[in-house]
Amino acid sequence: MPTLLARARLEVTPYRRRIAVGGALAVVWAIWASGPGWSTPALAVAAAAGVALGVVDAATHRLPDALTYPATAVVGALLAVAALADGSWDAALRALLGAGALGAGYLLLHLVSPSGLGLGDVKLAVLLGVVSAWYGWSVLWAAAVLPFLVGGLVALVLVVARRATRKTAIAFGPAMLVSTALALTAARLASV
Repeated sequence: MPTLLARARLEVTPYRRRIAVGGALAVVWAIWASGPGWSTPALAVAAAAGVALGVVDAATHRLPDALTYPATAVVGALLAVAALADGSWDAALRALLGAGALGAGYLLLHLVSPSGLGLGDVKLAVLLGVVSAWYGWSVLWAAAVLPFLVGGLVALVLVVARRATRKTAIAFGPAMLVSTALALTAARLASV
């Protein structure tokens, strides 16, 4: 059985160029969006992993555990270091609560409609919950609501363009990732 690193490599290899270019741009964005500060490394890891997850999900309709689990663990550890370094225990607690709340909300949606929302989306919600809540409750709220608006808009455009029908499955991970980036961008612009 391949190691976690080997499985992650297998997932990203077919899309390595797109992931490398997108990941580099995402890290630059993360440095800007985070301030920069002690949370910058965590947001950079989340952004780079988010690009990989979004590209893989768009191509395969899967959010691989080999990418999601390590990204969540590393981001959590880096945010714990950030809390230790600058004493932002309120942000750390909020991040922990946000991860639980967003993960639980997506799990409930999955249980209601397993064919509409996969377990990969639930696991991604935990990562996006910890990242968005670190920056504030309003950022978490936007990261929770916007994916459904963005996903619905994408679906509508695809149906109108006759590239999809009402029954076509559309990967939801990219909408979740883009929406969280939009929420974080709005928070950064509001703080300037």
